[in-house]
Amino acid sequence: MATSKPQRSPAEIEDIILRKIFYVTLAESTDADPRVVYLEMTAAEILSEGKELLLSRDLMERVLIDRLSGNFSAAEPPFPYLLGCYRRAHDESKKIQSMKDKNLRSEMEIVTRQAKKLAVSYCRIHLANPDLFGNSDKPSGGLDNRVKKRNVSPVLPLIFAEVGSGSLDMFGGSSSGVQAPPGFLDEFFKDSDFDSLDPILKELYEDLRSTVINVSVLGDFQPPLRALKYLVSLPVGAKSLVSHEWWVPRGPYMNGRAMELTSILGPFFHISALPDNTLFKSQPDVGQQCFSEASERRPADLLSSFSTIKNFMNILYSGLHDVLMILLKSTDTRECVLQFLAEVINANASRAHIQVDPVSCASSGMFVNLSAVMLRLCEPFLDPNLTKRDKIDPKYAFCGQRLKLSDLTALHASSEEVSAWIDKDNTTNGAGREDGNESRLLQSKEATSSSRNVSGQNAKSTTKFTFISECFFMTARVLNLGLLKALSDFKHLAQDISRGEDNLATLKAMRDQAPSPQLELDISRMEKELELYSQEKLCHEAQILRDGDFMQRALSFYRLVVVWLVGLVGGFKMPLPSTCPMEFSCMPEHFVEDAMELLIFASRIPKALDGVLLDDFMNFIIMFMASPEHIRNPYLRAKMVEVLNCWMPRSSGSSATSTLFEGHQLSLEYLVRNLLKLYVDIEFTGSHTQFYDKFNIRHNIAELLEYLWQVPSHRNAWRRIAKEEEKGVYLNFLNFLVNDSIYLLDESLNKILEIKQIEADMSNTAEWEQRPAQERQERTRLFHSQENIVRIDMKLANEDVTMLAFTSEEITAPFLLPEMVYLFYT
Repeated sequence: MATSKPQRSPAEIEDIILRKIFYVTLAESTDADPRVVYLEMTAAEILSEGKELLLSRDLMERVLIDRLSGNFSAAEPPFPYLLGCYRRAHDESKKIQSMKDKNLRSEMEIVTRQAKKLAVSYCRIHLANPDLFGNSDKPSGGLDNRVKKRNVSPVLPLIFAEVGSGSLDMFGGSSSGVQAPPGFLDEFFKDSDFDSLDPILKELYEDLRSTVINVSVLGDFQPPLRALKYLVSLPVGAKSLVSHEWWVPRGPYMNGRAMELTSILGPFFHISALPDNTLFKSQPDVGQQCFSEASERRPADLLSSFSTIKNFMNILYSGLHDVLMILLKSTDTRECVLQFLAEVINANASRAHIQVDPVSCASSGMFVNLSAVMLRLCEPFLDPNLTKRDKIDPKYAFCGQRLKLSDLTALHASSEEVSAWIDKDNTTNGAGREDGNESRLLQSKEATSSSRNVSGQNAKSTTKFTFISECFFMTARVLNLGLLKALSDFKHLAQDISRGEDNLATLKAMRDQAPSPQLELDISRMEKELELYSQEKLCHEAQILRDGDFMQRALSFYRLVVVWLVGLVGGFKMPLPSTCPMEFSCMPEHFVEDAMELLIFASRIPKALDGVLLDDFMNFIIMFMASPEHIRNPYLRAKMVEVLNCWMPRSSGSSATSTLFEGHQLSLEYLVRNLLKLYVDIEFTGSHTQFYDKFNIRHNIAELLEYLWQVPSHRNAWRRIAKEEEKGVYLNFLNFLVNDSIYLLDESLNKILEIKQIEADMSNTAEWEQRPAQERQERTRLFHSQENIVRIDMKLANEDVTMLAFTSEEITAPFLLPEMVYLFYT
């Protein structure tokens, strides 16, 4: 008869479980597993105390400390060992569920829970004090030398595995091999006080920042981005991030570029498809990888590259937006986010200059990314009816202390006028109370507003601004320094490419006439430059122009800008008040200029304006383009005409824009009148180049007037103006039209004589070949230059003469002498 197996006592079962969890033994054994450590000294102490050599929950922490403090050969380093303890405790807790004795099962569950809690607690202690146990963790084999030097936190691979999707981690190894046991990270981060976790979290943020430095959008940026979002979603993680000394770096030499490189979020915002200066170049090289020798690539390949870059950039935008949103929702961290954004904007104010210093200013990629993220933050108040625009306080522009807006050129007021007005009206009010029916998100954002001490020249007051005001003005500044600056760079790249291609064609023509080694070198250099220009241009196109949602959000924001600005002068009604309100007069000029620039670019992108409500833009342009009393800069008002030119049906190719001219009430009443007035006003711009600038501006006005003459309703308005203003604006208009025509025709005829002389010289082949090569090159360049000038001047003169033919129909013009008419038509 078989004998029954002896029953183990609860103490023995507890001992077995704890030995399996902690890989220790109190009795010398021949265990084959080298990881099991014999705690000889601990066993001797327990025996001296008259206790059995059995592990128990009372001895658990004592045994763990002795195991971590001892110097045992073949023992695991502290963190992997503690992580293993947690994993084994988790496994044992599952096995315990099969115990039939409920009381025993309950006791053993307490033991495994305590073991897990102890493992997590000592993980925190070890990471906060790596040298405490004298056996610091060594980086895993997958780390490269750079990462080894940084001694990356061992928690980071666990977070990557937690938030990842099984892809390669940032250290070159598979994240699946370093997964945390179930529940470990939750217990590690959520059940502890701030002081114990803060140094661990700060190290993690530094590691995350390091993993994405100089990483382009084609690099593996997604695991760090997801890890960043995971950490800030923890209340303790968000608090630790904004209290980090690198959240807003300080220092006497801190500038925009240094902030981009050293702040925690800066390297994340640097991830981009746009090329950066060679000192800060990101890898993989997007231009080289996606757009090298683009002219020889299949269109399908280019479209695929555009789509890939767009998708990756939107993943980045969404991730960064989520991070900022989490921080903005909390009243404990919101102010720090606004401070970070303001510091970045102020430190990079010089990005608005024509020439940007890449060493002192952050990259275009960072500011384009920041533009996209800020536009997403604005979405709650960009509804079609713009119902929350009244919550934007105009006093933020001159009373807010967060952004340095006082140095910006205002729409009309001088800096002295602004100071005097603030000094006079030093009593400032709050930006408005929150509506109780608003969404909880907007309530949470607006409930805690930034409080700043605002000083006039002789008075001080405290002003609170809603989050909507903060976000509105910050977004306008970021777009000016980011998206609009990038669009300007794109335009200049296109011009550089066009000039480069012309120069290359000239060089090749010269090589055919007189080949030389220097010419070959010049041609080779020019071809390389054009290749780099082409790559950079396509990178801009991929990240910005091909992203329809990005452009739509920007247009929606600038629609809010113009509607809000019009509200400052009493709304969409004419005529405008004779005295410009100071709230409008003090607004930064670039608010309007950026809106016009964006409309011009969007008008040249197929389908970019589809679904955009253009009526508000049209009303704004008609109201202000001929009003120097409200917008002082004549070039800015001239840019409004350029927008209208893009919207002419024959230019836009869209039937949607025709209604803006032919069925728009304000357009029918004031468009022709204001165009004629601007035509006259642009004679004197105050610039030293005003004489030459006026021709291009009047060219745009002439094209628009020629189109409007074909529209019966506008032609009738024109005839009415001609009769009403026969001795006023209309007479001045005709006078300037005649003067321009005479000058352009005269200049063209003189240059034609110069061209004919050069042609005669070149036709005499024998004499031409005897001239020095340099002289021939200079004469050839002059020939092509004069040709272009004559072509442009004759086109402008022809437009003026054509317009003169139909504009003088409705008015007696005694100053048009027969000789002058003969000159025009011959």
